[in-house]
Amino acid sequence: MTSRVLVKNLAALPDGPVSVSGWVETVRDQKKVQFVILRDESGAVQLVNPALRELGEESAEGDAARLETTEAISALAHGSFITVTGELKHDERVKLGGIEIKIAGLDVVAAANPETPIAADSSPDKRMDWRFLDLRQPKQSLVFRIQTTFLHALRSYWVDNDFIEIQTPKLMASASESRAELFEVDYFEGKAYLAQSPQFFKQMAQPAGFGKVFEVGPAFRADPSFTSRHATEFTSVDTEISWVDSHEDVMKLHEELLVAGFTAVKEKHGDEIREHFGVEVTVPTTPFPRIPLAEAKEIVASRGYVVPRADADMDPEGERQIAAYVAEEFGHEFVFLTDYASSIRPFYHKRHDADAGLTNSYDLLFNGVEISTGAQREHRVEVLEEQAREKGMDPEELGFYLDFFRYGVPPHGGFGMGLARVLMLLLHESSIREVTYLFRGPTRLLP
Repeated sequence: MTSRVLVKNLAALPDGPVSVSGWVETVRDQKKVQFVILRDESGAVQLVNPALRELGEESAEGDAARLETTEAISALAHGSFITVTGELKHDERVKLGGIEIKIAGLDVVAAANPETPIAADSSPDKRMDWRFLDLRQPKQSLVFRIQTTFLHALRSYWVDNDFIEIQTPKLMASASESRAELFEVDYFEGKAYLAQSPQFFKQMAQPAGFGKVFEVGPAFRADPSFTSRHATEFTSVDTEISWVDSHEDVMKLHEELLVAGFTAVKEKHGDEIREHFGVEVTVPTTPFPRIPLAEAKEIVASRGYVVPRADADMDPEGERQIAAYVAEEFGHEFVFLTDYASSIRPFYHKRHDADAGLTNSYDLLFNGVEISTGAQREHRVEVLEEQAREKGMDPEELGFYLDFFRYGVPPHGGFGMGLARVLMLLLHESSIREVTYLFRGPTRLLP
């Protein structure tokens, strides 16, 4: 039996027998010839079958198999999975790749219903209802090949630089950030919470002596937001390193990781991204621009927009405005907003030695949207206890976390980054729904 060949590998083969498998994209059933476009996970190829119907039963006598194939092609519905054996032929006149396969045998592996539930102009919600069909589009499947390349590049950087990969639990006895936006679940005779981030556990690796760690895994936020950039379950890219002098060390690591990821994506998928998304991937230069938050708000105000609350984080319009400024002044898609006020940062962020009102922390914006928060952590247990009290938290409830710091821990820091946001902004898509395999939001738990 001829082994299955992926479409992307056909061009390198000589003319001769071949076998391909995939789904039916289109059928052109003409009087004297039939054309089928078959697509697999790597690309599409044209299949051709000289039809026998016009010759009549008498002329077709002795060629029952070919007549059966002709009839089977006529009955094919869009989306049916088939296996075809036949003769590969290189012909520059064929618009689709300069090759075609003359069908010798066809096996309908799994027939599709004749009426497809979604179309190119279906609404996003309708497409999400039938996500497995939506993902058959080359543009959609490309997203996840890009994601694979991006994560592989990050993981290669981590491994090459002696990081240790960890997998942290997603069921927790208490909050990892705050009690806001927590999913509570029954846990035998008690309650548990879905992890908002691996924050506490990646910090635990520092007194454990791991030094440098990373994790790519799910995180959960009970946030009833319906924006284009929020989800109740998302993939978080996290890393934590020991022996930092400040958040500058974390930002430098963050830059290097993104450069590695963008370089790999551009090299492997740049042409396809240009074709399907109309986007030119730009590998960012280092260092990324850095602007203290207070200064960034002044810049935004000078552009005619005032962030509504002076004691708050940047709002979405403020993010867009500072990103526009950075693009104009530095020609850069990224900017670190640094030195956030301690009043709007978690209790475990280290504060400035000279000004306790500011933290050694940052947000990273990409094309006008926040994709990450990073910081140097406070590693002195007595300071952590005091900062927790200031936030209205009971240190007794943080006992397991604070124990990490009672037996020696080096100065450390790290960041968490939303994978879907990076992909959305890289590809200039309108929503993270388009770049999430199966999106979860306040009103979506299916499929």
